[in-house]
Amino acid sequence: MSGLRRSLEAYYGDPAREAAMDAFYASLVRPGDLVFDVGAHVGDRLGSFRRLGARVVAVEPQPLCTRALRALYAHDERVTVVEAACGARPGPVRLHVNSANPTISTASAGFLRAADGAGGWAHEVWDAEIEVAGTTLDTLVAAHGVPAFVKIDVEGFEDAVLAGLSRPLPALSFEFTTIERDLAGRCLERLTGLGFTSFTVALGDEMAFALPGWRRADEVAAYLRALPYEANSGDVYARARRA
Repeated sequence: MSGLRRSLEAYYGDPAREAAMDAFYASLVRPGDLVFDVGAHVGDRLGSFRRLGARVVAVEPQPLCTRALRALYAHDERVTVVEAACGARPGPVRLHVNSANPTISTASAGFLRAADGAGGWAHEVWDAEIEVAGTTLDTLVAAHGVPAFVKIDVEGFEDAVLAGLSRPLPALSFEFTTIERDLAGRCLERLTGLGFTSFTVALGDEMAFALPGWRRADEVAAYLRALPYEANSGDVYARARRA
């Protein structure tokens, strides 16, 4: 509970951060849109999507986090919480839980190997494993409709999430880390194969694009390869059509 409390304190109660987030996502999310928040954690992005007038399906496998989401949005009929890990196929998923820092709990064994001994990650401990339900983006689309935007933040499991998608969507984002650059490259290849055509990047928690304009996938891949290790993480944004 202490780790979850820290997350809630870190992500809520900062009006300036919320305003910056809303201004950033306003170019991707419009009133009335459907948004999938995959890896919703305690819902700071979910809050922004709702403030922008979107209907949100929040997908989160950690029971403590989904309990918090349901409490926060208990009276909001435009929020649906799905307690599951999103991946390549439906079915049970083994989740590695970081109790002290639940935002980096992961279903990816590769992510654990990459973090082991890595600078800035050595103090992190995944101290528990639980089995959770699994779903896919295709399953979510069939159940809830086609989203205008999908946010994917699943700590090294992003390629599995995209493997469960068989069609292009208007726009999405996926997280990358500098300890697993090859994974970002695989995600970009998957997206271009699905029909996504333009890409850009935001670094860390910055609410701004790091590149001017939208680029080809190979340009973004080269940019990610050249980033200093200390950049740590960020998000790649992809569009299948021009807004």
